[in-house]
Amino acid sequence: MMKIANAPCSWGALEFDLEEKSEEIGFEQVLDEIKETGYIGTELGDWGYMPTTPSLLKAELDKRHLDLLGAFVPVALAKAANHDAGVVSALKVAELMYKAGFENSFIVLADDNGTVPERTKNAGRITAAMGLSEDQWKVYAVGAEKIAKAVKDAYGIRTVFHHHCAGYVETPEEIDKLMALTDPELLGLCLDMGHYAFGGGDPVKALKKYGKRIWHVHFKDYSPESAKASREADGDYFDAIKRGVFCELGKGSVDFQSIVKLLEEMKYNDWIVVEQDILPGMGNPKICAKANRDFIKSLGL
Repeated sequence: MMKIANAPCSWGALEFDLEEKSEEIGFEQVLDEIKETGYIGTELGDWGYMPTTPSLLKAELDKRHLDLLGAFVPVALAKAANHDAGVVSALKVAELMYKAGFENSFIVLADDNGTVPERTKNAGRITAAMGLSEDQWKVYAVGAEKIAKAVKDAYGIRTVFHHHCAGYVETPEEIDKLMALTDPELLGLCLDMGHYAFGGGDPVKALKKYGKRIWHVHFKDYSPESAKASREADGDYFDAIKRGVFCELGKGSVDFQSIVKLLEEMKYNDWIVVEQDILPGMGNPKICAKANRDFIKSLGL
């Protein structure tokens, strides 16, 4: 049975170092509203957003009857010099989840998105010339595997890679490349429907292509109209988010009906996490969370 969660990024609590950070909603309100809008799980959010003491974290989640299913860990994997720090970061997060009693959670590994100006500026319209060299790809893959292995060896926690706009693994071709270079037993894929669509792909095709390599799923919709408006204004990744490129589920171009049917056929029996990335202070996250949960119910989940 698929289980439905939401994440702090839907309330504007993002991992990026933004000027709007001061407008973030506190974790207590976010957890309350995740519960109140009908979800049964959450992701950890940026390190330090929720309590980093295992007993306190567990208490906050338990009193709302919420499960913790993963934590986003950004690492600039294209440079080997960052790999050891990435291992330390991932182990710190894995230890917290493990000691809090959430040993079935995932490390959601990603690039340090938003830190390479060219990729951030051209999110959703990346060309091959903006990509990694063959040598950099090897370094990238080695780093991802190194982190996944360290976490698995230490805590038995699995790692999925989250392709992401404004990072080095955004387009379908880049995802193919990383998957081909990494051990399918060690590194799974977190398929994010909205990022896959924004990166130029069809999420339905991705589901068919990667199948059992997909260990974790993010439900995010994509608005081509918002992307076009941002592109025409020469906007970057954050401009696209501000314009609502990740719209409410069912209001964009992602074919969620086909996706749910495929997930059922695949016998996917794990978490679906709603992530409607917004910037701090944008919109009314609770209303959107409720609308997104109602939409997913309309799909039979």
